[in-house]
Amino acid sequence: MKEKILKLLIICLLLASCSKDETIIQPVPTYSPYSNKVYEYKPAPGQFINGSSLEFENVTTEAAAIEYAEQRLKNSKYVSLGAFGGYIVVGFDHSIENKGSFNGYDFSIKGNQFDNSSEPAAVWVMQDVNKNGIPDDVWYELKGSEYGKPETVSDYSVTYYKPQNPREAVNWTDSKGNSGSIEVNETNDQDYYYPLWIGENSYTLTGVRLQDKGYIDSDNIYHTGNYGWGYADNYGSDMQPNGGNKNFFKISNAVKADGTDANLQHIDFIKIQNALNHNGQNGTGESSTEICSIKDENI
Repeated sequence: MKEKILKLLIICLLLASCSKDETIIQPVPTYSPYSNKVYEYKPAPGQFINGSSLEFENVTTEAAAIEYAEQRLKNSKYVSLGAFGGYIVVGFDHSIENKGSFNGYDFSIKGNQFDNSSEPAAVWVMQDVNKNGIPDDVWYELKGSEYGKPETVSDYSVTYYKPQNPREAVNWTDSKGNSGSIEVNETNDQDYYYPLWIGENSYTLTGVRLQDKGYIDSDNIYHTGNYGWGYADNYGSDMQPNGGNKNFFKISNAVKADGTDANLQHIDFIKIQNALNHNGQNGTGESSTEICSIKDENI
């Protein structure tokens, strides 16, 4: 009996400690504005792949490559996508809303572009429709200034072939019947430009291809040119004043495969894919997108 009375007294004291007017404030989650996870990192061969200058030591498995890219982005260091089709898929600790809080834009991608030195990448977004936390739903392209132009190829593929010996060029063929090679150079002296963690003798990358704009000026300096807007690592009009080397993107520009609006309320994953299949002149090597951060500009 005494135990029951004691329990009742404790309950009464607890109830009395909370007045009817008292508001219990729930903690607000603190999200990072930057991507926090790399789901896929599959670059094309290139002069910056496997090289010590980008800290590729001991990156010989797919898991190690993903960890490498993730750590590089966390430290705002450049990650190279290699030649055409090379891509990276990242996610965040939250969904990015379609609300355009930064001058109408939702997120940004920082690269190393400067005027007339652009190596543009197409950008794709995905919503985690099935709620399983992995990027296995539908990718939607973010249309940019080159979208829908006759010279832009929306479904272009390149197959890269593994060299047999160190310091050999990487040969390739494409879906248009063309062929070529990624040549090694003296500046980047690693043995192989073909990713060491890809064991197959060949692999194929598919994506959007933009028209080359490379040219040599009157001083015999090679330039890759610029593109209007809507691409990563591009000196475009979407580089906001005082925004650094960032391109800014709108989720509202996401389109379905037939070109109609995707009408996404938010996204959960972003894919960045090198959109040039182009070897520069004067020893500059292949055009290769480099990125160093992806940021939600709404928070």
